[in-house]
Amino acid sequence: MGKTIAEKIFDAHKVDNPSGDIRVIQLDAVFCHEITTPIAINDLVKRGKDRVFDPDKIKVVIDHVSPAKDSKTAVQGKILREWARRHNIRDFFDIGRNGVCHALFPEKGFVRPGYTVIMGDSHTCTHGAFGAFAAGVGTTDLEVGILKGVCAFHYPKTMRIDIRGTLQQGVYAKDVILFVIGTIGVNGAAGRVVEFTGPTVKQMNMAARMTLCNMAIEAGGTSGICHPDETTVKYLWPFIKNTYADKASALASFQSLISDPDASYDQVVEIDVSDLTPRTTRGFKPDNVVAVEKMEGQAVDQVYIGSCTNGRIEDLRTAAAVLKGNTISEKVRAIVSPATPHIFQQALDEGLIKIFMDAGFCVTNPTCGACLGMSNGVLAEGEICAATTNRNFNGRMGKGGMIHLMSPATAAATAIAGHITNSSLFTN
Repeated sequence: MGKTIAEKIFDAHKVDNPSGDIRVIQLDAVFCHEITTPIAINDLVKRGKDRVFDPDKIKVVIDHVSPAKDSKTAVQGKILREWARRHNIRDFFDIGRNGVCHALFPEKGFVRPGYTVIMGDSHTCTHGAFGAFAAGVGTTDLEVGILKGVCAFHYPKTMRIDIRGTLQQGVYAKDVILFVIGTIGVNGAAGRVVEFTGPTVKQMNMAARMTLCNMAIEAGGTSGICHPDETTVKYLWPFIKNTYADKASALASFQSLISDPDASYDQVVEIDVSDLTPRTTRGFKPDNVVAVEKMEGQAVDQVYIGSCTNGRIEDLRTAAAVLKGNTISEKVRAIVSPATPHIFQQALDEGLIKIFMDAGFCVTNPTCGACLGMSNGVLAEGEICAATTNRNFNGRMGKGGMIHLMSPATAAATAIAGHITNSSLFTN
């Protein structure tokens, strides 16, 4: 019997099998940010275990509230900062060099095919786009990961989602994953790895694949994962060129990870996106997904473009193409947050920042703040936001606020119109 990519990764990293289907696996990287990690740090210190398993395999960033907005968030940053210095963690990204973790860490080449990665953040599943097993964990697992470099998981069951069909103009990876979640439901992938395959995924760039994997958690998945291929090699080549003789050698190595033809899956779902139109959410569940046309005319108070889902340069280019030559409605305020300083610089060099500002957007530094309702775009009670983020839970961006999830193109068009609308109205 063949194996899935997740099973191959687990087998290669197995340390122990303490009981049943529980596997203790070796970790290639532990990612940390200032919201969840200080709790683990303080507990380790309290228990006399203020150590790290390998400072070179721990990557640290301050990103959720950047810069600090009050004394509490300043203390969180201080704890993380002092811990990184105390243990000589070189890859620590402080204010000014930081960015949204799930955009920054891939950009730095910290994720490779076959890797195992944990973080105290549910959207760690984003990194599965590179053919890695990456999962969000709780405080206890994070502590063990920091201290011992291992983590325990159930041996992976995999749900394969085969996506085929050519995307229509104005339809993007965000529309695809919203459609997938709407199809299988918020518990559709519960307790399973979601393997995204098929011709449509094969044609996607790494940014689009990261968008797919980022929202696997919204369908209940443990992790999202894609097969590594030429696109993966091209993205990673600056970081791996000294490891492999050439790109062909890297590709051959990575493709040994690909799921075997006779691998066993818990479930296989086939999705045809040939006729897919732009999607958005309504209500407070990520699987309450409808065509944008069904929400046409729904007024919004704020538009937000950014986050670990859609704050990459590709997303900013898409939104700017819609915004160019247009001005946002006087009825809305609009915010864009490039996900990393590098992305910000790219957007500046390409003239995208000017397009956003000319249209009336507030351009902020890289931060997660608005997405989880902590800073840089919090909603007031009763306000509605059109956002390129990943969660529309009640109060997610501010107590009593509502979020409609959508692609950067739809969000840009909504900003111009002052209500939810299709981007085709503003593009040629």
